[in-house]
Amino acid sequence: MGKTTGFMEITRQDRKYAPAADRIHHYQEFIIPLTEASVSRQGARCMDCGIPFCHQGCPINNIIPDWNDLVYHGRWREALAVLHSTNNFPEFTGRICPAPCEAACTLNLNDEPVTIKTIECAIIDKAWEEAWIIPQIPSHRSGKRVAIVGSGPAGLACAQQLARIGHEVVVYEKNDRIGGLLRYGIPDFKMEKQLIDRRMAQMQAEGVKFRPSTHIGVDMPALRLVEEFDAVVLTGGAEKPRDLAIPGRELLGVYFAMEFLPQQNRRVAGDELLEELTISATNKHVIVIGGGDTGSDCIGTSVRQGASSVTQLEILPKPPVKENKELTWPNWPNKLRSSSSHEEGCQRDWSVATKAFSGRQGQVNKVQLVRVNWQQDEQGRWVMTEIPGSEFELKADLVLLAMGFVHPVHEGMLQELGVALDGRGNVQANTQHHQTSVDKVFVAGDMRRGQSLVVWAIREGRQAARAVDEFLMGYSELPGY
Repeated sequence: MGKTTGFMEITRQDRKYAPAADRIHHYQEFIIPLTEASVSRQGARCMDCGIPFCHQGCPINNIIPDWNDLVYHGRWREALAVLHSTNNFPEFTGRICPAPCEAACTLNLNDEPVTIKTIECAIIDKAWEEAWIIPQIPSHRSGKRVAIVGSGPAGLACAQQLARIGHEVVVYEKNDRIGGLLRYGIPDFKMEKQLIDRRMAQMQAEGVKFRPSTHIGVDMPALRLVEEFDAVVLTGGAEKPRDLAIPGRELLGVYFAMEFLPQQNRRVAGDELLEELTISATNKHVIVIGGGDTGSDCIGTSVRQGASSVTQLEILPKPPVKENKELTWPNWPNKLRSSSSHEEGCQRDWSVATKAFSGRQGQVNKVQLVRVNWQQDEQGRWVMTEIPGSEFELKADLVLLAMGFVHPVHEGMLQELGVALDGRGNVQANTQHHQTSVDKVFVAGDMRRGQSLVVWAIREGRQAARAVDEFLMGYSELPGY
């Protein structure tokens, strides 16, 4: 793969960011792409390593060495075909996937993995520029109708696969625009929404029908879909946020991240919000509780809105700056990760538990905190204890809870359908058939597996499409994993 000695001759080169001082004044993407020649050279670094661990690291099993080699040899259109054979939306993953494939790369043993994510994004961006991406209209129609509830990456991937095999597909979305968390959870500065719109146009040409502003289980009975369609696929995500039941939680100024982030996306889209419902970080001391990607998105958005200060708190210990490769590789390591939003200006603190919110006249103004210690007990379980005398407080005009999501929302659609849940509160189904406990009803994405990555959602959507096709036709020509 690539150039035989390329990994020894060519150093790793990745995309750069526009300066923070410039990018914090807008909501557009700010990554500076590599030149075509540079991307080709990076493809040459892919080793003929025998066992391509990048396949294991990638949830959708992208055929990474093959398209690295094709890019190196300038065969971009063939690289696109290989990339699309496993991934419906490389322009999404090429921007927001954390790239576990690169952690699994053999060259990561030397901290110099192939720039897989950058090459992937370059392939798909060039393909759109060259107008290589066209609708794949099926040669025949099956006469079968499938309803998909939820238009995030799992729902979109499932819809596209089923439409291309000839089924009539209708996608229902409770929000006013299609895209799920891609639309209203990911800030525009990480992924501009025109990327979703052009894929929607392709899918509509392939026969997919979109029904936004239709909340199944609220605006329309879920059982009606079961009656009217030959199969129903639930891809509504894991939207129940993890809450913080402590004194002062009811104060104004304490919100879930997903109450805050979608508002800015709507502003960028040109929507006007009612002033009394607006959540803004402008001139405020912002506390973000939760150290993951959602917390990072809250930081970048708060900085752009003109926050006076931004502090991110994490209850877990600070991860090591560098992992022990002998213990972790090729698996995804626990290590300190700093996003572009962190670089734009915030304070970060670890091993901190939030005890209470306090305020004045119903508005939060302080957060009461305590430092904690983590130790393993006799059974090897990590146990948290508060450190006596370590209590402190921080100013807080706006508190954003970004502590993840526990499971899908049960009220409404799921309760009406009566689908069985697993021990974590997710919809129960296996990865082979994706069938729920209710006849004709399937499930995929975060609604089945719990909060996860966009790349896992795409995989699940594709797997569910194959399962539905087999259910409807008795066999399937769609690829599996």
